[in-house]
Amino acid sequence: MAKNSLLKIARSLFYTFSGISLIYGCASIGPGPQGGPKDKTPPKVLSMTPKNLTRNFKAKKIVIQFDEYFKLTDQYKQFSISPDVEVMPTLKIKDKSLEITFTDSLEKNTTYTLNFGKAVGDVNEGNVTKNLTYVFSTGASLDSLSISGNIKESQTGKPLIEGVAFVLPLSRDSIFGKKKASIYTLTDSSGNYKINNLRADTYKVYALKEQSSDKIYQQSSDEIGFVKEPLVLKKDTQNVNMMVFKEDAILFRINDRRLNADGSISMNFNQKLKKPEIVVTEPKNLDATKLVKFNKNGDSVKIWLADLSFDSTKISVTNAGKLLQTVTFNRGKKDTYKRSLVATDNIETNLINPNKPFTLTFGMPVEAVDPSKIVLMEDSVVKTNFTVVKDSANFLAYHIRYPWQANNIYEIKFGDGAFTGLFATKSKEFLKKFQLAKKDDYGTLQVKIIVPEPNKQYLLEITNEAKAVVNNLVVSLDTTVKFANYRAGRYFIRIIYDTNKNGIWDTGNVKLGLQPETIYNEPKELSIRANWDRNETITLPKEK
Repeated sequence: MAKNSLLKIARSLFYTFSGISLIYGCASIGPGPQGGPKDKTPPKVLSMTPKNLTRNFKAKKIVIQFDEYFKLTDQYKQFSISPDVEVMPTLKIKDKSLEITFTDSLEKNTTYTLNFGKAVGDVNEGNVTKNLTYVFSTGASLDSLSISGNIKESQTGKPLIEGVAFVLPLSRDSIFGKKKASIYTLTDSSGNYKINNLRADTYKVYALKEQSSDKIYQQSSDEIGFVKEPLVLKKDTQNVNMMVFKEDAILFRINDRRLNADGSISMNFNQKLKKPEIVVTEPKNLDATKLVKFNKNGDSVKIWLADLSFDSTKISVTNAGKLLQTVTFNRGKKDTYKRSLVATDNIETNLINPNKPFTLTFGMPVEAVDPSKIVLMEDSVVKTNFTVVKDSANFLAYHIRYPWQANNIYEIKFGDGAFTGLFATKSKEFLKKFQLAKKDDYGTLQVKIIVPEPNKQYLLEITNEAKAVVNNLVVSLDTTVKFANYRAGRYFIRIIYDTNKNGIWDTGNVKLGLQPETIYNEPKELSIRANWDRNETITLPKEK
């Protein structure tokens, strides 16, 4: 009997909870059943009330009906109205509709553009309805002029996707970098843009690759592009093209500085310095003992001091003889440091380039080498006629020179203490094994460069698939360049129009009206095959 009663109670609870689940399931407006193909379609506009492009607009509310439920993201950053109003309209979601309500009076005989940016997206996948705008006029006519063009990234020449193209009436250009742009559009997948419904006026035209999506140029994080001269708009204007670039910081700043665990000092800068120097000002006697290594861009440095008994030291950063900043590093009297002397090498898949020496690059300066603790074996036979030579340009690099032979197997054992670094730091035992790559595994690229304007300077760079520069040279006249002994693979050529002939690419400056130096990226991929000579001709276009 008790068993039957429990069974009835269980059945009752089952039907009760099943009913509750059914009721809530029917009432739910949340995501639908899981599974199936992923939704990639953003919400579509079904209707706008009043209709888009309405003239003699007198409504207080606009209703935009979508085909699905949606959400608003960063609406205060994304939504804008042009021209500006004192009190922004309110945005409210109601079912599948967006209601925009005006609480401020509108100017007479004025065309207004509401731009929603990336604010509208579907609920589940966040697919964004891009470049959604609503335009109306409080008068009998609509502003109908347009500006269009293309935006690329200055370094790569690739189109800027979903970048911001915006204009400011010349009379309001003072708000640049201070207030959100209200007349803007987003670029498409080809970098193209078109700003519609503009009145006849004079505009400054800008492009923005931004990090924060606030439509305000942030010099520290964003990339900017601009048209140098104001654009007098009297008719639809096409081919207003721009290149975005990262400006150099206006004021020099050390972003990061630290006394490392091994006693070395590191600093990172917010600028690329062209002629940087380090001076130890206190204690002065340490300046003569310092070893300094800047990175290639000149925006970071590592410093080694021979004496770490100081309580504090002051280090100055200069550029072309100009003092930029002096910083102080403090250390405790009981501070201790952990050091290890380890090296990387230039062995690739157990092979070394037959045209380059075997090279070890250490993480700290080496003060002494003990060749007696280095054993070189060629096909298991000990060889002693090798030399260890410090690189003339990089004091962290050492070359092991020997008449390497193809097909032979090499093994080099570096015993404990083969290398001695600062503060008597000894290297631990390590072993390197490799063979000499066959010359037949390498190819040659011969390139004829035809320049548009002789006696101007051009910087030719060859990059690999990882976009790392593997070779470079300066060109000023039509010339043929031979790049020999390259591993088989895909290579690319880019050429910098070195306007000021300083040997590096210079960025632009929006306040000074300076565009970045032009970079030509050869669209053709230059594949190099093993044991093969390739000839190419590149005709540089004239700088626009």
